[in-house]
Amino acid sequence: MGEFYEGVQERMLRYARINTQSAHYAGTWPTTRCQIDLARELARELIDLGADEVRLDEENSVLYARLPSNLPGEEAAAARPVGFVVHMDTAPDAPGEGVKPWVLEDYDGGDILLNPEKGIVMRAEDYPNLRQYTGQDLILTDGTTLLGGDDKAAIASLMTMADYFLHHPEEKHGLIALAFTPDEEVGGLAHTLDLEAFGSPTAYTIDGDHLGWYEDETFNAAEAKVTILGRSVHTGTAKGIMINAVDIAAEFMQMIPAKERPQYTEGREGFFHMISCQASCERAELSLIIRDFDAAAFQRRKEFLQEAAKELNRRHGEGCVTVCIQEQYRNMKEVIDTVPALVQDLRQAITDCGILPVCEPFRGGTDGAALSFRGLPCPNLSAGYENAHGRFEYVPIPSMEKNTEILIRLCRIAAGF
Repeated sequence: MGEFYEGVQERMLRYARINTQSAHYAGTWPTTRCQIDLARELARELIDLGADEVRLDEENSVLYARLPSNLPGEEAAAARPVGFVVHMDTAPDAPGEGVKPWVLEDYDGGDILLNPEKGIVMRAEDYPNLRQYTGQDLILTDGTTLLGGDDKAAIASLMTMADYFLHHPEEKHGLIALAFTPDEEVGGLAHTLDLEAFGSPTAYTIDGDHLGWYEDETFNAAEAKVTILGRSVHTGTAKGIMINAVDIAAEFMQMIPAKERPQYTEGREGFFHMISCQASCERAELSLIIRDFDAAAFQRRKEFLQEAAKELNRRHGEGCVTVCIQEQYRNMKEVIDTVPALVQDLRQAITDCGILPVCEPFRGGTDGAALSFRGLPCPNLSAGYENAHGRFEYVPIPSMEKNTEILIRLCRIAAGF
């Protein structure tokens, strides 16, 4: 049991009990008001710890705080500020209210009975990563809700880091800026984060599984809305008159390359993914997403959809099909690469803490991708949770401990120590 064991365990258990589930298509930001409950809890805790400039933006559910530099003049000027951004919401993919976290000590490598009353068992053979945590203490749910380790495991580590620095003034560091944001799980992209109020020119998000993994590259991403206008008439007299939007929707979907879909791609391969289709004879609406790591290939994918619409309009009449494409985020690597010290420091911190750093292109996006293109270069460090977004989510306590060590080491490296 290490120095930070009790701190990360107590915090994870406490934060997990607070419902912060976000919601798709709520039409409001934040999408749920319950997220402010955790923000208020964290604000009180940071004030009690002695953090500086703790400010809660109640309207947007964004919490800011700083740990001021404790370095003397010249050293303070030479130290690089360090920023951290974590999200408070949990995913809407599984129940998130009434979470009952508990600790399984010294996991034996076998199946885990999560809920004796309901007979809910997490089978080791279903989750290949589970056995690698044999002998460790795990925080789990009762099998009826998610746990919320995504991203509360990150918050537990970050707050434990803040606690350490604030109670050990002899540990030298530069400015450390903290931000806690809502709605990451539903595409919020930290868009309400005030970069001036945040106070650091660069940052790290902490969000992901697999301890020691990090990401400096994401997809380029866009969403396409396809609208198809048909013409309805009685089927008995339809010849030469009817334009069936359902049929045209099917034609459009058939034009998407069959193997360029998520279920057939991996690594750096991009794809199209059809999210939804609502269709009747007179009108069809399709929603799909476009993903690619390569900027030129991403552009070609967007152009392909417009060309498909042109071809269908040629076949069925001008104005029958329209495609509206909205960019969501871009590959953050082109920004991250302009500040090489960010990844260099991160790799050194992970290595110095006895973990092998692993980086793979992230087949998704992070708040850091959007923040990078808003002017806050922001790679991502994993938080160490497992099975996120489901009832069998768990967090190894040693992973949160080690992440706390990595964060502390990262801050000291940026300060020149």
